[in-house]
Amino acid sequence: MIQYRFHKDNGTIQNVHVEGHALFGAHGTDIVCSAVSTALIMTANAIEILGFKKQFKVKIESGFFELNVIKSNDTIEGLLKNLEYTMNELETQYKTYIKNQKEG
Repeated sequence: MIQYRFHKDNGTIQNVHVEGHALFGAHGTDIVCSAVSTALIMTANAIEILGFKKQFKVKIESGFFELNVIKSNDTIEGLLKNLEYTMNELETQYKTYIKNQKEG
């Protein structure tokens, strides 16, 4: 199962933590894992391409993704809110394979 969490400070996303494998299908055919991976990498790439490379750090390994915001702004926050919405939608569609580990 993929587990994810968005850490917020005063309503602003400061950290995104995702780990695990969906196990929806065989390696290379797992559409849930593919959807999550694509959303995560597209978000990190967009932040970097838009010129905010020094304002965040990201660590990506097999079955692991963590993004830490060093200095937020409206663009970064908008992209991360979009990622949070996407992850929540994926959880709604694939509850057996993805779970939000909500804080608090």
